[in-house]
Amino acid sequence: MRLLTKMSWLELKLFLREPLTVLFAVALPLLVLFVMGGVFGNEVDAEFYRGIGAMDYYVPAYVALVTASVGLISLPVHIAGNRELGVLKRYHASGMPTWVVVGASVITMFIIALFSAVLLVAVAKLVHNIAMPDSTSGVSAAFVVSGLAFAALGVLLGAVLPNARAAQALGVLLWFVMLILGGAGPPPEVLTGVMDPIGRITPLRHAIRAMQDGWLRLDAGLSWLIVALVFVGATAAANRYFRWE
Repeated sequence: MRLLTKMSWLELKLFLREPLTVLFAVALPLLVLFVMGGVFGNEVDAEFYRGIGAMDYYVPAYVALVTASVGLISLPVHIAGNRELGVLKRYHASGMPTWVVVGASVITMFIIALFSAVLLVAVAKLVHNIAMPDSTSGVSAAFVVSGLAFAALGVLLGAVLPNARAAQALGVLLWFVMLILGGAGPPPEVLTGVMDPIGRITPLRHAIRAMQDGWLRLDAGLSWLIVALVFVGATAAANRYFRWE
């Protein structure tokens, strides 16, 4: 445990030196918040946003989006970059267990995501007077489960992609697809054709519904289970394909 703590502190300092971490984990969710808030405000429209105010809908969605930002972009770029530079090889040669290396990166991801989420909610409350979580424990559970799912996906991407540039390209692509189709961009009710079915299979759509369950007591259906299955499946695949060099 002491080794994990030291590695987590080291990984946090390394993560904060990467501009993409700040951009996608902190700045971009805030930018999206201001844009969507300026367009839609927080008026209730029975046809859209599951029958609640736009910003009351979006803020829990953006908290889930934060976990996707760090998990799909920052984490795989960091892991693939470390392998490309030979850092993982040196860890392996020193006898560093895989679970310590990966665990430290995941802990760092949660710290950054939590900071970004708290900042996002504070700004949204100040600017739009959003509804605060109905169940703190429910929101916390959704944050942890969603974070673990996207962390597992991020480790998988970092494990199988050849370098940091490839991890960045695919991570950003997946993030934008989930933003647009997963429910954090246009309201799901306006998605037509194949866009809505695609959106329904994105992990972000279900992470958002799980978050809104605890935040607003909106029925999540099977979303909790689906997010958990994403975590289990991605973890198994990442463990199978993880490479030190």
